[in-house]
Amino acid sequence: MNNTIPAGTKVMITGATGFTGKVLTRKLLKQGLVVNAIARNSSNIKPFEGMPITWFRGEVYDEATVKASMQDVEYVFHVAAAFRDAKSTEEDYRNVHLRSTQLIVQEALNNSNFKRLVHVSTMGVHGHIPNPPGDENSPFSPGDDYQKTKVEAERWLSEFTKTKEFPYSIIRPAAIYGPGERRLLKLFKMAAGKVFPILGNGKCWYHMIHVEDLTNAIILAATAEKALGEAFIIGATEPIRLEEMATIIAKEYKTTLRVLRLPIGPFFLLGDICELLCRPFKIEPPIYRRRVAFYSKDRNFSTKKMQDVLGYTPLWNNEEGIIESARWYRDNNWLQIK
Repeated sequence: MNNTIPAGTKVMITGATGFTGKVLTRKLLKQGLVVNAIARNSSNIKPFEGMPITWFRGEVYDEATVKASMQDVEYVFHVAAAFRDAKSTEEDYRNVHLRSTQLIVQEALNNSNFKRLVHVSTMGVHGHIPNPPGDENSPFSPGDDYQKTKVEAERWLSEFTKTKEFPYSIIRPAAIYGPGERRLLKLFKMAAGKVFPILGNGKCWYHMIHVEDLTNAIILAATAEKALGEAFIIGATEPIRLEEMATIIAKEYKTTLRVLRLPIGPFFLLGDICELLCRPFKIEPPIYRRRVAFYSKDRNFSTKKMQDVLGYTPLWNNEEGIIESARWYRDNNWLQIK
């Protein structure tokens, strides 16, 4: 099998309007592929104006929408993920992560020319790694409904293909970052501020992957022979400690980093109280257990399988990628340096 999808091949992508999806979609178009994409009616597709994309507006777990989007498709890049917010229920996560996968597979089986599904999961399915580094064989230990339903989708694929032949590969990204990413912006703001708080006394290992490297690996997983039926953790060649990451950011912004270690116990309690009070009103709590738990968990993985089996070595190291992102936030006025 060649390591590139031939120009003119029809592919389908879910989650195209998200951070990773935007980068991936542009790369697929640049390769000359015919792109179908599913997008919710509320999703903004204006950034893609003028691009030759056939849009299917609807939910990724809607049977009619999936069926229409899958006509004559040879590859699927299933990137869609449910929003992590106070309004999302376990059913929402299960629909987006599990039911959508089942519908895609169902439609793909009707196409004799279908080549492969690249299913994007998360390294979060492994939870905390007590004896790092972890790897693809580390036990599943999901910490919330988002991760739990990602596990369910992976397990369903594994069980389904025990009795019926179906081509797929699974990608488990580390924390995704790069210019324009919003989730880690808060961390950059804290590192640029007067005090950088860290809860607890843990090492706070964090494993990241630049969006350019992640999307390269996703595309490679669609055609690499050795990737068939395999799962891959996609991350930088090395993890990074949270304090080291903050040091790199502070140095770029020419600010003085003042790390303040605080006991984590009271914050867990505060998070539980905030969630209890906010949940009935579907209000996003100012602090909740998952964010506090971030400081108590180590994300430290071996990416040997990614390099040796998938055949991908990241182009970006941690320091270069962090500096690039820091400059982008500053230059695009997403972050003000005082």
